[in-house]
This record gives sequence, structure tokens and C-alpha cells, in this order.
Amino acid sequence: MQISDIPFGTTDWSTVPKTEHKGDTGLATWQTCHFGKIRVRMVEYTPGYLADHWCVKGHILLCLAGELRTELADGRVFVLKPGMSYQVADEAEPHRSSTSVGAKLFIVD
Repeated sequence: MQISDIPFGTTDWSTVPKTEHKGDTGLATWQTCHFGKIRVRMVEYTPGYLADHWCVKGHILLCLAGELRTELADGRVFVLKPGMSYQVADEAEPHRSSTSVGAKLFIVD
């Protein structure tokens, strides 16, 4: 990722509109900002959320609240708790998110 042509700015997330995205189960709420080619999101998953797809997009993801379970296509599973993050490159390792208790995330991709 190269960050260029983005002047200094701040984001008041309370003013960013929310969009809803259904999972196989549960719901994801996204607040999304675009800065050039970089997408920055605040994402909340309801308890019982399971993604409806295997994602191949690269991300840097920070868990702010709750607990996120990330399953890789090869069967490995990682659990993030508040203050933990993960990073993965585009097309590197298909992954799928779920949570039994809900989660709030900050994601850059």
C-alpha cells in the first residue's frame, strides 16, 4: 500500500453514514471513508455474525471491542480480542469472519 495525495485530515466517525451488510447469519454495519485508493472502515458485527463469503482482499484490521474469529481457507483459526490486530495481503489467504458475541473493528484496505 502506498499512501499519497491525501492531505492531513480528521474523521468524526459519528457523522459517517452506516450501511448494512447481511452475513450468512447476523448483520455487519459499515461506516466507510475513501481516501484515494484506500478504504477505511469502522465495522460492527452483531452477535452470531458469519460472513457470507471467503474474502481475498488484503486488510489491516484492529479489534476495538468484542471478539472476532477469523478462519483461513486452510483451516487455521485466529481469535482477536480488543487491542489485537491482523494483517493479510490481497489474494494471499482466503479468510472468513465470525463472532458469537459481536465485534467492533477498524479496518484499512
